[in-house]
Amino acid sequence: MPNIAAVLKEEICRLAKREIKSATGSTKQAVAQYRRDIAKLKRQLQLQQKEIAFLKAQERKRLGQPRPAQADELEGIRFSVRSVRAQRQRLGLSQPDYAKLVGVSAMTIYNWEAGKSRPRNEQFAALVAARKLGKREALKKLEMLKLPRKPR
Repeated sequence: MPNIAAVLKEEICRLAKREIKSATGSTKQAVAQYRRDIAKLKRQLQLQQKEIAFLKAQERKRLGQPRPAQADELEGIRFSVRSVRAQRQRLGLSQPDYAKLVGVSAMTIYNWEAGKSRPRNEQFAALVAARKLGKREALKKLEMLKLPRKPR
C-alpha cells in the first residue's frame, strides 16, 4: 500500500498547479494581447515617422530650402558678421524679409549682424544656401512663402 502522505502531497501539488494555472491564465492572455498591441503601435509609429520625414523633405523642396546639412559639408565655410549684413544688402532685403528667407526671426538676424550670437548648424546651412541666391530668386522665394515684402 502506497504511503498516504506521498499520495496526499501529490494530490495537493496537482490541485495547486491547476488553481495557479486558472488564476494566471487570464493574466497570460492579457499580457500576450498587450504585447501584440505594443508591436502594432510600434509599427504604426515607424510608418508615421517615415511619412513625416518624407513630407518634410517635400515641403523643403517646395519652398526651396536646403536640406539639413551635415557638419562635414559646412566644414570649410566660415561664419562672418559682415558677410550676413553684406549678403542681406546685396539681395536688397530688410532684416525681417531676410529672416523669413533664411527661416529665422528678425531678432536673430539682428543678433547675428551685431555679433551677439552665431547660427546653429541648420541655420548656418540656410545662410550658406542664401549666399547662392540672386536678387530675383530671393524675391521669388519670399513670394512663394506668401509673406509681404517690406521695401527698403
